[in-house]
Amino acid sequence: MTSPMKALNATEHKNVKIKQELHIEGTKNQQVLPLLVHEFAKAGSAMPVIFIRPSEEDKNVVQPASLLGLKPEENLFYKDGKWVGEYLPAVVTHHPFAMVPTQGEENRLQMLINESSPLVNDADGDALFDGEEQTEYLKKRMESLSNYFGSMQVTRDFCDFLVKKELLIEQTLTVEINGEKVQLNGLLLVDEKKLNEMSDEEHLELRKGGYLAPIYAHLGSLHHANKLAKLRAEA
Repeated sequence: MTSPMKALNATEHKNVKIKQELHIEGTKNQQVLPLLVHEFAKAGSAMPVIFIRPSEEDKNVVQPASLLGLKPEENLFYKDGKWVGEYLPAVVTHHPFAMVPTQGEENRLQMLINESSPLVNDADGDALFDGEEQTEYLKKRMESLSNYFGSMQVTRDFCDFLVKKELLIEQTLTVEINGEKVQLNGLLLVDEKKLNEMSDEEHLELRKGGYLAPIYAHLGSLHHANKLAKLRAEA
């Protein structure tokens, strides 16, 4: 199947416009959405922040994510085509674009566009090009995506540190819905016991890396599993 993501260019996308709205519909069946470490404080005040393995083939690669539902393909913050949560993960705001390293030139970034997105059309919204020139709208979107890409690298470094120090373990969260207990198994969470047993030197590494604040934001966010239970009960 051909990927809907294509390198953005003035030839193929000279008439493309982007509707001035968010593609919330795309989150409808997403139980998790990826997060940047910079989002932990805000996201953690509204929803559980967990860690997942994007691929079972490499157990050492982990990704922070917001937990949005209690079962696969369930997003309890999506209702009637709208986002009803107090925080919207940044990844949603960048749709239909993505930024990736250029193949063969890893230091140069390339902007991709999802041509199948309902936001992409040739009639309504903000234009990407004026002739061969990028519009101000496109320049702002590119700058925002470039910053996001940089934050992705910081997030990877953070996750690599947690894996290296073996601070992530699979745990179970238990919530109660209308008197019935529901268990969320296999979640990757920071092991508080191991965190507290780290040496002074290791704690200094955490502090110097700026990792303590996101770790505590992650741990403090886990009580929001009860919010998910409440949303499920209301639904």
